[in-house]
Amino acid sequence: MSKETNRVLGHADESDGIEEYDNPLPDWWLGLLWFTVIWAVAYGVHYHFIGNRSQEGRLAAEMQAAEVRWPVEAAAAVSFAITPEAVAAGEAIYTQNCAMCHGAELEGGIGTALNDTEWIHGHDAEDVIRIITEGVPEKGMLTWGPILGPEKVNQVAAYVLDKNLEYVGEDAYSAESAEGEHSEEVGEDS
Repeated sequence: MSKETNRVLGHADESDGIEEYDNPLPDWWLGLLWFTVIWAVAYGVHYHFIGNRSQEGRLAAEMQAAEVRWPVEAAAAVSFAITPEAVAAGEAIYTQNCAMCHGAELEGGIGTALNDTEWIHGHDAEDVIRIITEGVPEKGMLTWGPILGPEKVNQVAAYVLDKNLEYVGEDAYSAESAEGEHSEEVGEDS
């Protein structure tokens, strides 16, 4: 097959007088084209079928390596109890991280007051731990769980609940729960 160069195709009448030449592509260019096409097909077959590589497999391997390197502390392993040691440790953590928004005496400020019986998100131990751990982003409270860890979260919760009981007394919550039970009973009768 001979390569004719500078052969005019004769489309000048159809294309505003522009002459088109039929020059073949250089051999090195065609060789490079076919090499890349063959390489792409071979690599795709190897990657997906022979090498058994996938993004899901790589992610699973990375997650497993991360769990070995940085073990996750189970929140359930840390038990919650209001003990003098937990309250003392919680006071130090509260003073360092929480007092700037909730006040040194839990009186509030930027954050809500914690020294009364009217808490927006609940006053049970589970609620307080959840609020400290997950935060309240719409109100501007950070998620302290990843920063402090489960043990320190429980200590802060113990301090807050202990100080709250000092301010309002245990009778306030028992009266509040009795009112709730009474209102439920009234609602059932009507």
